[in-house]
Amino acid sequence: MRPVIALDDVQFGYGRRLVLDVPRLWIEQGSSVLLRGISGGGKSTLLGLLAGVLLPGRGSVEVAGQALQAMRGAARDRFRADHLGVIFQQFNLLPFLSVRDNIALGLRFSRLRSERISGSVDAEIVRLLRALQLDPALMQRRAGTLSVGQQQRVAAARALIGRPALLLADEPTSALDREAATAFLQLMSAQCQAAGTTVLVVSHDDSLQPLFDRSISLSEINQAGAGHA
Repeated sequence: MRPVIALDDVQFGYGRRLVLDVPRLWIEQGSSVLLRGISGGGKSTLLGLLAGVLLPGRGSVEVAGQALQAMRGAARDRFRADHLGVIFQQFNLLPFLSVRDNIALGLRFSRLRSERISGSVDAEIVRLLRALQLDPALMQRRAGTLSVGQQQRVAAARALIGRPALLLADEPTSALDREAATAFLQLMSAQCQAAGTTVLVVSHDDSLQPLFDRSISLSEINQAGAGHA
């Protein structure tokens, strides 16, 4: 099976500080992967490279068959909107917008993701909310009035709408207890599996490993971690 993520001979640093030195990382289409590592170890930097927000100083970063370092900034932005869903650690919802408008926001920037929806946008939002065990009656509530757990599920629905090829999640369960974190990841993974979406979750929590097809320690693939701060 072809990889959705393929890193070869990738280095990235801030000034003289080398943060990532990854000889090779391949992740197959449709798999769910946990990337483990300590805070400050380079996990979020790796997500930035995969999202095309950062570019490697050396090497190749391919996502869904596209070499991101060979694309211009506007093309990377379009590619990200079409093919990637992202769950940020702080969720990054717009508090003054409704739940419905927060979830639909990504569709405004991607005709391709809109075309992947069968039926109306509102019907798809209701389906996702129910699948993530969130009451569709909340659709018109402002996102800023929701609990942390509710905001998390809205952020997941926003990332999942339009069936992206790859879902990136940065410490998505850091604000939850163990039981709630497990329940959320199981619900999210079920939706990704149904859509054929590859999942990469970064976390410092080793106890999450059984919930994924594969678990990778950043320290094992990042040679920079052995000799650099």
